[in-house]
Amino acid sequence: MNKKHPGGEPSPSTSPTRPAPSPDHGDATATPASAADPKRWWALAVIALAQLMVILDGTIVNIALPSAQRALGMPDADRQWVITAYTLAFGGLLLLGGRIADLVGRKRAFVIGLAGFAVASALGGAAAGPGTLFAARALQGAFAAVLAPSALSLLTTTFTDPRERAKAFGVYGALAGGGSGAGLLVGGLLTEYLNWRWCLYVNVPVALAALIGAQVFLRDRSGRPGGHLDVPGVLLGSGGLVALVYGFSEAGPRGWTSPWVAAPLMAGVLLLAAFVWWQHRAAGPLLPLRIFRDRSRAGAFATMGLATIGMFGVFLFLTYYFQAVLGYPPVRTGLAFMPVSVGIVIGATQIAARLLPRTAPHTLMASGMVLAAAGMVLLSRLTVHAQYVPHVLPGLLLVGLGMGLTFMPVYATATVGVPTQDTGAASAALTTVQQIGASLGTVLLNTIATGATGRHSRAHGPADSGTALAEAMVHGFSVAYWCSAGVLLLAALVAALTVRRGKPSQAGSKPSA
Repeated sequence: MNKKHPGGEPSPSTSPTRPAPSPDHGDATATPASAADPKRWWALAVIALAQLMVILDGTIVNIALPSAQRALGMPDADRQWVITAYTLAFGGLLLLGGRIADLVGRKRAFVIGLAGFAVASALGGAAAGPGTLFAARALQGAFAAVLAPSALSLLTTTFTDPRERAKAFGVYGALAGGGSGAGLLVGGLLTEYLNWRWCLYVNVPVALAALIGAQVFLRDRSGRPGGHLDVPGVLLGSGGLVALVYGFSEAGPRGWTSPWVAAPLMAGVLLLAAFVWWQHRAAGPLLPLRIFRDRSRAGAFATMGLATIGMFGVFLFLTYYFQAVLGYPPVRTGLAFMPVSVGIVIGATQIAARLLPRTAPHTLMASGMVLAAAGMVLLSRLTVHAQYVPHVLPGLLLVGLGMGLTFMPVYATATVGVPTQDTGAASAALTTVQQIGASLGTVLLNTIATGATGRHSRAHGPADSGTALAEAMVHGFSVAYWCSAGVLLLAALVAALTVRRGKPSQAGSKPSA
């Protein structure tokens, strides 16, 4: 009989793209049942540690940025490159990193990514000038682009049992969603009690610990000896992604009509269109388009993109709200974000991981997005006189729980059933969608909030007092939160309509209704 796997994906026994393996062993070339590997949970700890490091580094530098700017004499016009250099390299090279993992082997790519990330972090921590710091952040992003997809693909091939897979992806989803909030807290603690350089140095011992663990606990077959790299695909795909991420990052300070924004965005769209055309014809494509032919997997990718667009309103606007409106210091700001991370951990590991083996993935995703949208609506009601526990905390908890319920089944659905030779590419594609969604969400929501703030100030006369400025700012945040809620509800609709119905352990043998 046909056996089905989490996420509504056809089992390997029914897949037309590879030989039919034993129905109990998932992929034909995957390791046998994960229960045969007594080190699999230690392997999860190593993978989780590396993933946490990458996620933390996306936000840990944010709070340290003012201190770094003063220490290095960085001009205001250049300070954004501390963030942009990382996001450009990370987002632009993810597809290449995923294919490298498939060609040289996931464990080897994982080790290369870890070692390079540690060296780049040490270089950035010792930076004597802005240029060195920018270069180090770009190197961090480049090695993270190799590390992140190899980590996710290792997780995919290590855990093949549906129940264990749900637990493993629960942990991974919790880290992916909650790590950003934890990064703000860690960044605040290191900046306030040590100095900004430790926001980079802290990666070195973490990476070394993960490197030792990788050698002891991770197992993986070697790469593909006969494989080759799709060079035109690398140039088109990476070039298009870099252009898009750059255009989004420049839209905030320059405005959407600036040629420095419009030209990169147009170039990015054209390059990615050419990339898709080429992938249809390439013998060994960088991103095999067969990955997206399954409706459930495509729906999971779309849900992830929309979720990250909506989610980043929380971190962007609440950082300003806590510090500029409520007057919180860095450490207190980081602590104020922790309920989001706690909610994500609970939603992913204690709720979604327990329900996924017997609940339809689309039910969890749609429910999570509705919960997160409700949290955004609560946050839209904040005022300049709001108090944290009665007014801010409920919204943060709902957003966290909703994201945890969503991320875990999205990761499981998007990666299950992918041919072993394509797991790196599929993992990279999912991380790319998440990265592009974060960049786009940050820019779009910031543009909406800024416009609403300006309209409020003009409608209520000149803002001569601090209170009037704060009220205009909070009004702009409120409008952006309503937009975030709308995007998250759209994500719920997409998940409900595209991800196959039925229990994940049985979905996929026939088209859904």
